Amino acid sequence: MSLAGPTLAQAQALTVGSRNVATADPLVPRPPTTPCTVTLFSGQQFADFNNKPFDYTPAAGCAGPWEKVVLAVDFSITGTRQYDRTARIWLGNSVIYFGTTQEPSIPGGGTTSWHVERDLTDYSALLAQAQSGYAELGNFVGTYNGVVYDGIITGTATLYFYSGGDGNDGKRPDQVLSLNQNGGIASLAQPSDQLSAAFSALPKNIERAYLDVFTQSQSADEFWFFDLPDDIAPLFQDTGSTAFKEALVTIDGQPAGISPIYPWIYTGGADPILWRPIPGVQTLSFEPYRLDLTPFVGVLGDGSAHTVAISVYNAANYFATAANLLLYLDAGASTVSGSVTTNTLSATPVVNVVENVTSAPDGSASGSVSVTSNRSYTITGTANTSHGAVTTQIDSKIAFSSVQQLATSNTVYQQDTVQRTDIDTLTTRTQGNGKGKGGTQTLHEVRSYPLTFDYDYITAADGSATLHSFADQEFQQRVDAGVSGNAIKTATRDNHVVTTVTRNYDASGALVTTPATASQTYTYADPFGACYSRKVEAQDRLLTAVTDGAGCPGGHNQLSWHDQFAKFVSNAWGATVKLLP
Repeated sequence: MSLAGPTLAQAQALTVGSRNVATADPLVPRPPTTPCTVTLFSGQQFADFNNKPFDYTPAAGCAGPWEKVVLAVDFSITGTRQYDRTARIWLGNSVIYFGTTQEPSIPGGGTTSWHVERDLTDYSALLAQAQSGYAELGNFVGTYNGVVYDGIITGTATLYFYSGGDGNDGKRPDQVLSLNQNGGIASLAQPSDQLSAAFSALPKNIERAYLDVFTQSQSADEFWFFDLPDDIAPLFQDTGSTAFKEALVTIDGQPAGISPIYPWIYTGGADPILWRPIPGVQTLSFEPYRLDLTPFVGVLGDGSAHTVAISVYNAANYFATAANLLLYLDAGASTVSGSVTTNTLSATPVVNVVENVTSAPDGSASGSVSVTSNRSYTITGTANTSHGAVTTQIDSKIAFSSVQQLATSNTVYQQDTVQRTDIDTLTTRTQGNGKGKGGTQTLHEVRSYPLTFDYDYITAADGSATLHSFADQEFQQRVDAGVSGNAIKTATRDNHVVTTVTRNYDASGALVTTPATASQTYTYADPFGACYSRKVEAQDRLLTAVTDGAGCPGGHNQLSWHDQFAKFVSNAWGATVKLLP
């Protein structure tokens, strides 16, 4: 079944030869029916640091349950100069969109525009209630230190509701609760800082629980993957604390899970030309990390007050943090009891740092630094539900590695990093003795976050210089889902951006040339016939090629609106797994 709504090319005006924003990301697949729409804000200008409030009322004549709910946001920026800005949309105290903006990329102050979407079907419980919200996109327009920042950002956000959900398309969370209870983002500037929410009366019949976590690096932590050990960071004018960061989730002070941090890079990152016209992976719309807290449902629903908190290990200043707690309730029981039977997760990781850097009296220094950290933990919990005792066991392995090559002198500055985070999580859910109805379900998810980033400045003997920047950034995901007696079903996704630019300066310091190349390849495949592939390529800030369907049957993209793989997992598990936007 074809996609309903605009095609990706229509939504983002992918025109070969254009300087406008170009991404390979798919839109959210939609049902082939007419949606009800609710506009949150339209033509809203962002030219200051004031929040832009709106009132939300569910779509009239389009009551849930909904087969699909899609948030679509269109942004544009006019002007010649502006920084990348962080954008968030809040409904109540829950964040429903989190991303950053494109810097101006059209010469002469033309309009740079982009379109992002997010599947909010899992947030149906939140969207069922009238409430206030606001858009948060602080943006300075004016003159600062003699520099004119004239980039004015305009945005429109619309919710699309597709009626007809009948339960066959998967169970949705019954409650969506924000950890940002006081409203606004939490700025975690040091390891002891927390985003913490106290819940005094959670439902007593919780049978599954998940936490959607956003941890966005800001300020001194923006380039956290370049951070160095405290003793050598000053040699390279860099931030300390090392390049290893992770978010720890706790319940009542006890470790409950790890949310690995993705190295998002914004459109002003290192060199703005790197990201024109193709931004980095998820730069314009971040994806939260969904952490399974189901082993703790017996604790969360015991009638006592509980505190869920997030902290960032090695935070230097700072990580903008938000999270939403998703609760699935047992409709057949007023109370679900249970307990955590195994928890081997420690609060503090083991980090190994190897420094091989030498320095000279003249201030020059060179060498390498490597940082590694490996975790392996098991958390098991039981829940006595209306359909029997259910045991959920999470076995997770997380491996982090970073190797940086460094040099600084009067003629050279080099900081090259090769970093990788691998997350391997097996979730096993057993009903009763694992036999008969329900049996055993397994969900095996493997994620990898590879990043190579080079930043090299070299001055020649004649005074000319080159600044070379290179980024290879990827998001890899594989999910294997199994149900007792059935073959494992696998879905895969890969989002890969490669970009490079060299700035050549003459001896007077004037910029002479800036040759640049960039590409993004996005692929998705599952065993239900869904296949998506798009590659966009650019040369010297111009889009040069768009290739669709490579590797798909008949060379054509095909995404089912109801996402058969997610439906399969939902029917087996009663909860969703996210691979598509």
